[in-house]
Amino acid sequence: MHTSASALIIGASRGIGLGIVKQLANLGWHVTATCRGIPPEDSPLSVQWLTVDINDQVQRQALSAQLSSREFDLIFINAGVYGPDHQDVNQASEQEIFALFMTNTFSPVRCATELLPRLKPQTGVLALMTSQLASLNENDSATYPLYAASKAALNMLTRGLKNANRESDFTLLSIHPGWVQTDMGGKNATLTVEESTEGIAEQVLAWRGKGGHHFIDYSGKTLKW
Repeated sequence: MHTSASALIIGASRGIGLGIVKQLANLGWHVTATCRGIPPEDSPLSVQWLTVDINDQVQRQALSAQLSSREFDLIFINAGVYGPDHQDVNQASEQEIFALFMTNTFSPVRCATELLPRLKPQTGVLALMTSQLASLNENDSATYPLYAASKAALNMLTRGLKNANRESDFTLLSIHPGWVQTDMGGKNATLTVEESTEGIAEQVLAWRGKGGHHFIDYSGKTLKW
């Protein structure tokens, strides 16, 4: 399949982010991706790699300026971390909590806000990687509470992106990738990176031009907030 569509993937050096890059490149998309350091060796040759740490305001602004003449069909903010292994708010240091929420919540939304002018009007899709664990309805046992709280906060601030840009008809997606065999998900996870990212790519294509804000998983299932 060949297409003239273009995508910008933020946080794509490994795991699900790199998997999305590979899926879209294989579909013929023109893909630009970012990482904090050296691009992965197994990246498709067609992918353009840029460097940014989304927690660094100067680097985010430099990225936005560098892309000022570009327009993308998809902007996908994927960067995220698990946080402290113990996942206990009473054990976590202030530095650990700050780092978790900056990386998973505030910096992704700030990055999305700064890059939103680069999104194609009407048919463009802005997607942020979240988790089913972020839902008060889907995660009734408060599994991994610190990580889940950071993603729940991300969902709320993501909703604000749509409210702040009512004149634009772009589609806003909060996407749960499933339980995936990555460094974060572990080897016992039920999905391979390829299975998850193939579904994510299908959902991006399916939701183009539909507008609104939607909380879905990689298979297209609508999740409860």
